[in-house]
Amino acid sequence: MTELEFAQKVNEIGGTAYLVGGAVRDKFRGVPAHDRDYCITGINEKIFVETFPKALKFGKSFPVYSLNIDGKSCEVALARTEKKVGAGYHGFNVKFDPSVTIEQDLYRRDTTINAMAIDILRNKLIDPFGGREDVANKKIRAVSKHFTDDPVRALRAARQSAQFDFEITDETLEAMNLCAFELKNEPGERIFAELENALTTNKPSIFFRNLERAGILEVTFPEIAQLRGKIQPIEFHPEGDAYEHTLQIVDEISKINSNPIIRFAALAHDFGKGTTPAKMLPHHYQHDKRGLEVLQKMSIRIHLPADWKKIALFVISEHMRAPVITRPGKIVDFLIRLHNSKISVDDFNDIINLDNHGLPPHLTNAKIILAEILKVNGKFAPPELKGAEIGEWIRKERIKVLVNMEIFTFNAPRK
Repeated sequence: MTELEFAQKVNEIGGTAYLVGGAVRDKFRGVPAHDRDYCITGINEKIFVETFPKALKFGKSFPVYSLNIDGKSCEVALARTEKKVGAGYHGFNVKFDPSVTIEQDLYRRDTTINAMAIDILRNKLIDPFGGREDVANKKIRAVSKHFTDDPVRALRAARQSAQFDFEITDETLEAMNLCAFELKNEPGERIFAELENALTTNKPSIFFRNLERAGILEVTFPEIAQLRGKIQPIEFHPEGDAYEHTLQIVDEISKINSNPIIRFAALAHDFGKGTTPAKMLPHHYQHDKRGLEVLQKMSIRIHLPADWKKIALFVISEHMRAPVITRPGKIVDFLIRLHNSKISVDDFNDIINLDNHGLPPHLTNAKIILAEILKVNGKFAPPELKGAEIGEWIRKERIKVLVNMEIFTFNAPRK
């Protein structure tokens, strides 16, 4: 079924089908749409289901269906209104019936660039809140005072700003600030979802800077907020405090690595600096150890997935020592830990190269070294060795292999 055929069927049963959301926004941005969502007015749910029996319902509180249109699974929703009646994202009274207009449905949406619709059969733009003009002017603007009804919209506005490189208007920043109280009680999964989306943008720092501008960074990501004002040795960090350093690193990693998990590990690598005592500044001794505690607390609060947590913990614990070790035994031990971790050699090196302004030879050649030292295993051990003796023999033999490769000299660390 094509989009036009879908719209014609809806029209035949007395309704109107609209293209809504990101597809309309992206049309006026001049970029291909990632997906196409639809909204239907003028019919009830029973008639919709009878007309489109293959549609699969996944909305719980209101009618939202998945339907194959133009060979893709698309979201189709019946127009609805929402009224805030309680706290949190469940605190809404939802109305959906044939009387709800497309303008009423658009009114409940977050920002104007997402509150446009196109009448498919008539090819007519419905834009009651100036979304097309805001796209042209690269502005993120709240549709109405109801922006604050769902506090996570504050994070979405910050993410949209990073995603499209649009500026958030002053009144929208004020509305974001009003979300602070309810954000404290939002489920961690919702906060993490917006963090993940922000880390897929080309410049994630925009997301965090807008949360700071709105006065809600401390509420949403205190681990990052507390990096502000934590000065560092200027000879190694001319960019400024730990906050500026962290945002610089996450932007730089985003230029070379598209994996949001690795981008998060880069974001988290210096979390421990946020807890450095003032009397210790500008130095941050043992911030790697303190950073592990910060991440553990963050993981509980926003429910980090296991792989995100494990990779970030490895980067935090190893990012200081990995570039500076020189003893062959330490190098072998580290490379085996790296091999057994959840992060790849290339991903780890991407972070260390940016943070350390270069890589020592044992990291540059890590994959080559690992290929050689992993050839040494227990099946070659002398038969008289038992238990822990075999492990010690393997380690010593691997060190011999490394020594013979003669790659220990490297530049002084930058931190």
